[in-house]
Order: sequence, then structure tokens, then C-alpha cells
Amino acid sequence: MSSEMDIGLVGLAVMGENLVLNMESKGFGVAVYNRTVQKVDDFINGRAKGKNIVGCHSVEELCASLKKPRKIMIMVKAGKPVDAFIEQLIPHLDPGDIVIDGGNSHFPDSSRRTEYLESKGLRFIGTGVSGGEEGALKGPSIMPGGSPDAWEHVKPIFQGIAARTEDGEPCCDWVGQGGAGHFVKMVHNGIEYGDMQLICEVYQLMKEGLGMTNDEMHEVFAEWNKGELDSYLIEITRDILAYKDEDGNYVLDLILDTAGQKGTGKWTGIEALNLGQPVTLIGEAVFARCLSALKEERVAASREIKGHVTGFNGDRQSFINDMRQALYASKIISYAQGFQLMREAAKEYGWDLNYGGVALMWRGGCIIRSVFLGKIRDAFEKNPDLTNLVLDPFFRDAVEQSQPAWRRVVATAVSMGVPIPAMSTALAYLDGYRTERLPANLLQAQRDYFGAHTYERIDKPRGEFFHTNWTGRGGTTSASTYVV
Repeated sequence: MSSEMDIGLVGLAVMGENLVLNMESKGFGVAVYNRTVQKVDDFINGRAKGKNIVGCHSVEELCASLKKPRKIMIMVKAGKPVDAFIEQLIPHLDPGDIVIDGGNSHFPDSSRRTEYLESKGLRFIGTGVSGGEEGALKGPSIMPGGSPDAWEHVKPIFQGIAARTEDGEPCCDWVGQGGAGHFVKMVHNGIEYGDMQLICEVYQLMKEGLGMTNDEMHEVFAEWNKGELDSYLIEITRDILAYKDEDGNYVLDLILDTAGQKGTGKWTGIEALNLGQPVTLIGEAVFARCLSALKEERVAASREIKGHVTGFNGDRQSFINDMRQALYASKIISYAQGFQLMREAAKEYGWDLNYGGVALMWRGGCIIRSVFLGKIRDAFEKNPDLTNLVLDPFFRDAVEQSQPAWRRVVATAVSMGVPIPAMSTALAYLDGYRTERLPANLLQAQRDYFGAHTYERIDKPRGEFFHTNWTGRGGTTSASTYVV
């Protein structure tokens, strides 16, 4: 086989197949391989028939079919399967060749793989790819990181197949070294968890609180998608609400209310805890999925525990407008927390992240794509050192204007007994962030009382620590100061 293909791809599941077809449609020759070689033959004789795509039945054949430096993209299950396939590839690669992991890998794995392959004279890219089946075929959001000198070799392909904004800008650019690309993808997925949970909470308020029909909710989401909430997730929610099966039943009403997850939202929450960042909304979104999985327990509890709730007795149309504003404000908080986490990670791991560039990469192709992201890009282009999105004038004004409606929605939901954990924690975060003096002084006093953990004083310089013998029995010995 001649060495003429531009890129190789391993793993012909839904994302892999569609990425290959996308690459070929943009003028790139692609060699494909799958562990189950029958899939290769089926693809070549099916969707890939007549296209500039070659099927390979071995790793050696795949590597032999590629131009140098070879570029091989792995689209297999994250974790050990990626490492195993890298080991299969290494004997057939030459110095400077590039291995690309396009799956949902955890960012520390990408950092490790970058170092490992570079130690062998090879290059590695760990890239987030978002957009699902349709995005992979028509243009995804792509977030590459890893070996910096590999970027120039894959840039024409990645930017060629990526989604584009209305101005024609590709939703793909270099993110940073090591695991930076997969970290940004992880935060993207965490925000996706938050966006989906917020929409679900509004749906529950409409359905259980206001007694709205699916058609009525469909109309509301259709209207919302024309304004500041214009986004892919609002759009598909509109469509889901109206979809009926062949018997005329709303499919949504037939779906069991237990949500699944693949782990990226959980990773975001864990990393937020590791870095000491209050990414509360994503955390609540993950826990909401965990709670939904306790279906049998919830059914039993619903028969045992009375909620002492009230019904809705206000103006329905006015409350629907309040929900729109509350959803928008909560969404702002979700993104503010996500970008806050990325900023702290950049300091911790030595990455030089372009936050306006990240917003651009998410502007099209990905699951959280929305008009809203253009405003985030503007905010960071005006002030690259912006510490928190809610301090940008546009978002500050939006949150301030939405606050009365937001508070009414949270209060009404509580009185009706409709759980809105993500929306309420978003408001609590804002109230905490805008509060000059929090009750952590009491918390520190408690810690010092039972554990001699010391505290700082407002009348002394920061970094100077004190201990009080609260009981008269503890003496003057204090614990050392440290951060877990």
C-alpha cells in the first residue's frame, strides 16, 4: 500500500465513522482501522464506498498507508484501551509521528501520554471533540492540546473539519500543552451538565408547578430560542417536547426518569474541589443525576414523606417570563464558574489559556453552542485578565436585571416543593460572591476552638495567624497551618 493518506483513524463507532466522512469531504485522504476488522470492510463497502478512504486490516498496514509525519487519531473508549493501542502503534512509528486521542479522556492521562510519547521521540495530541454524531459529520468543536510542535501538522485538518461561526472562524484552535485540551473539554462537558439540569428544572416547574401541557411548553421553548437563550440545547428541548410516536404518544412522557452519565461532569466537580474553586452549579447537576438514579427509593419516599407545599396562584405568563430570566442568569453563573475553574487550572498546571478563544471554540459545533458564547468571547477580548465573568459590564448588568425574577422563581419553587438545585445554588453562589463579609469568621473560630487551627484577624496583616485558649484549659499550643 502506498504512503499517500493524510491521516489515519482507529475506531469505527459512530463518532469515528462520521469524523472520517467529514475529513474526506474536506479533501483529506483517510486510512481507517478497527480492532474488529469486519467493521472496516462494512464501512468501506457501505458509507465510505467510492470515497478517498482506505481500509486497513492491521496496525502495520495502517501506519504504512500514511504520509510522514504520520498522524493517527484514536477514537476508542477512554482509559486502558487508549494506552493499549498506543503501545500497539509505537513499534510502527518513526520519530516525529503524531498520535491523537480524540476520545473523552481524563486530562491527567493526556498529560502523562504527552510526556511518555515525547520521551520516545514521538508527539501526542489529546483533543476534545464535541458535537455528537451530527457534529462529527458536519463540523464539531475541537479542543486540541499536547505537544505544541504537533499543532502545525494537524491544524489544516482539524480547522478544515471544524464547525464555523457566522463569520467563518473555525471552532478549533490550539489550547495548550499536556492535558490542556482535554481539561477544556472536561469543563465544556461540566457546563453541559449544568445547562441540561437548568433546562430540566424549568421543565419540571412548568409541568408540575404550572400544569402546562407538552404543546404549551414546546411553544415557550420555541419562543425562548429566538432571544438571549438561543442555543442548541433549548432548540432540541423544543423539538423533544413536541415529538410523538406512531401511536400519538409524547415520547418524553414514556422515558424513565433516571439519568445516566459518563464521568466528565464528575471529573469537573472533583477537579473543582482539588483546586478549591466553588463550581457549585455543575456539582449540583451531577448530584441531581445521582438522585434521579435512586428511582425505587424515591417512589417509596413519595408515599411516606409529605411535602407541605402550596400550589401556584400567580399570573402564569408573568411567571414564565420570570423563569426565562432566571434560566438566563443561572446560565451566566454556570459559565462564570467554569471559566473560573479554567483560570485556576491554568495557574496550577502552567497553561496559557486563551479564554476568548475557548468561547470561540464553543461557539459552534458543540453541545453547549449558543449565541451567548459570543458575549463571553467579547468579555475576555476586552479584558483578558477578567477574574470572573459576572464582573464584565454586560454580564453584571444582565445578572442584576434578572435578580428580582430569579428570586421569585426560587422562592416559588421552594413553596411548591419543586426541586431546583442548580438554579438555587447559582443564586446562592452569586449572593456569596457579592457578600463582603461571610460567616467564615465563625467557622474559623469553631475550628480554632476544637482543633487549635488558628485564624487571621481583620486588624492584623494577612498571613499572620492567632490562637485563642477558648476554654482556659487548652494552653497556647496551636496546630500548624496547611491547606488540604
